[in-house]
Amino acid sequence: MLKSVARRLLRGLRFLLLLALMVVLLQWSSVPLGLRWYAAAAIAQDYQFDYLTWTLNALLVKLDQTLYGRHPFMTEADRSAFVRAYMADLERARRLEAEIAARYADPRVADPDAASAALRQEREALRAELRQRQPLAEAILEGQVAATLVEQGFGTAGQILPPVAAHFTQVPNLLVVSPREAIRFDVAINLEPMTAEAIAALEAQVDAQLDVASLVVPLGGIALYPAMILETASIPWALDTIAHEWLHHYLFAFPLGLAYFDDESFAAETRIINETVASLFGRELSRLALARYYPELLPPPPSRTAAAAPLAAAAPAFDFGREMDITRRRVDALLAEGRVAEAEAYMEARRRLFYERGYPIRKLNQAYFAFYGGYQSGAPGAGGADPIGPAVQAIRDASPSLHDWVVTMRGITSRQALLEARDRLVGS
Repeated sequence: MLKSVARRLLRGLRFLLLLALMVVLLQWSSVPLGLRWYAAAAIAQDYQFDYLTWTLNALLVKLDQTLYGRHPFMTEADRSAFVRAYMADLERARRLEAEIAARYADPRVADPDAASAALRQEREALRAELRQRQPLAEAILEGQVAATLVEQGFGTAGQILPPVAAHFTQVPNLLVVSPREAIRFDVAINLEPMTAEAIAALEAQVDAQLDVASLVVPLGGIALYPAMILETASIPWALDTIAHEWLHHYLFAFPLGLAYFDDESFAAETRIINETVASLFGRELSRLALARYYPELLPPPPSRTAAAAPLAAAAPAFDFGREMDITRRRVDALLAEGRVAEAEAYMEARRRLFYERGYPIRKLNQAYFAFYGGYQSGAPGAGGADPIGPAVQAIRDASPSLHDWVVTMRGITSRQALLEARDRLVGS
């Protein structure tokens, strides 16, 4: 009994020491990138996110689970069953919230308070229960990601450093600012969750006062410690995002992570390489974890019948990635020639096309490409002609294991070094 208590206390102490290190490193995520950063921050000051309060609250949850959580005493099957039940109830709570919102939106409902009273009572009871169960669900998912990481060779004496830590929450938005004459990630400021009208008003104010292209984007996660993860009822998405954010934590000890917040690299290659690696890593590790813990959630293999169907028998599908790639390349060409207004008119025309084809992009501008062009998967998309995504994927394809690939990538901080590594491994 005393040995068990001592082990838990040591785990708690190690957790706090690592957290202290991550909080020190976290200050770099708000580096003022010149006068434009200060100007944008001043405009958005009423909406800026309170990291300190969030981190302290999440810390208390994690410390409680480390010292007193019951997940170490559950069987593997019971852990997975608990997560399935938690996610199913969370999905039920979301459906209730949608029904309540529909009552208030329906003009035929004269008294939405009365019409939604029973639903709201059910929702509050369910939400209260979910708040009690959430820490255990998080701890189980963290453990499943950690076990998968150990299987893939990332463990040290059977332990994962830094420990996997994530907390579900309503994730803040990110204000991205790019100059109009080029696609460049100049400013990034985290904001509290905002209404659609508040977002549009803030973007308009930033654009008008600074003569820039701005965009407020939703985030799926932030590599605080514990990682901030958007509340989700999707187990695959949760595993993917937890693994994605863990890799950011891991890379803080290596050049690819340490250089992320350098003034010169934040706006260019290092950030794109880092985010692309994390995106591919999260996707792959999620599939591995699903295969072990939730095999019924793995996507089915492609149908041979569908693959063999004659292409002429179906109407050509709208390829979002290919069309976005075409858009980015054209915008890059126009901006390179100094035709800024023409590029902006072209982006708006393309946005309308995407909307008509079922992709409701709210705003397509330089800031859109500055942000989404940083998450390249090797397939065509917002990265355009940038070779980073295909090169990262090529190195993964040539690596014997996920761990070997990360070891290769963690020391690469520039596009030139990336392409040289690709050529050494697979040829140009």
